[in-house]
Amino acid sequence: MYKDYFGEILTAMVTPFDATGAIDWTAMDALIEHLLQNDTDTLVVTGSTGEAATLSFQEKVAIYSHVVDKVAGRAKVIAGTGTNDTAETIALTRSAAASGVHGIMLVAPYYNKPSQDAMYAHFHAVASACQLPILLYNVPGRTASNILPETVLRLAAIENIFGVKEASGNLDQVSAIAEQAPANFVIYSGDDSLTLPILAVGGHGVVSVASHLIGRQLKAMVRAYKRGEIHTARKWHYEILPVCRAMFVTTNPVPLKAALNMIGVSVGAPRLPLLPCPAAEQKVVRQALLNFGLLEN
Repeated sequence: MYKDYFGEILTAMVTPFDATGAIDWTAMDALIEHLLQNDTDTLVVTGSTGEAATLSFQEKVAIYSHVVDKVAGRAKVIAGTGTNDTAETIALTRSAAASGVHGIMLVAPYYNKPSQDAMYAHFHAVASACQLPILLYNVPGRTASNILPETVLRLAAIENIFGVKEASGNLDQVSAIAEQAPANFVIYSGDDSLTLPILAVGGHGVVSVASHLIGRQLKAMVRAYKRGEIHTARKWHYEILPVCRAMFVTTNPVPLKAALNMIGVSVGAPRLPLLPCPAAEQKVVRQALLNFGLLEN
């Protein structure tokens, strides 16, 4: 059901800031239009790429309402409402639901390092408190907590938990989930460069950073693979790989914001504790964009 509902290319959208560090709503509107014109099926807001860790509760809720209104039914909107506090996650999830988003994304509780049973209890509590479809988000590199396959499979039995964004970088883990999960459980790659390998073991698409820049090409790769055009999909994989790698030359979304500003999609700088992209890394980003034809000399 949700494979068709949320699509294949979900963009983990950045949050544009102005020179004072406030949310730049005009830039956000332009960014949304840019993404919708470049084959994004669903906008995922206030996730890692959206710098959720530096956004207040009130800012997040304002973003949900603003994006839903601006999108106006042209794409789906998923709100990243996960925190390391179950009560706050439930409160934010309820506010997101009231704003009209189509689904929520729940990151594994960070910093606390809960046990697998504790993680199950956390996600179960949030799922019980809302009716929206829920996408789990496993990113151990940021959370210091890995949602193990057996826990994901337990959670997959909960009616409104429809899938997982897998950013562990562990194909064995993704394979274990894909092999045993219900047929309607959706796996999205959480790493752009692993999209094709994850498709090969049972994934459906990607929650992408690079789709800000190469959304059409990512979708072409996914569609080619699903048509059985493996050689074409592999060719796309190797073509887009340098851009994907450049987006992680330093902490996400630092390179991405630099890249968007370079191509004329103004999103401002990151908020502290992140700094703007350093000169050496900007050079890497610029070269990747030049090589791909996204910039001219």
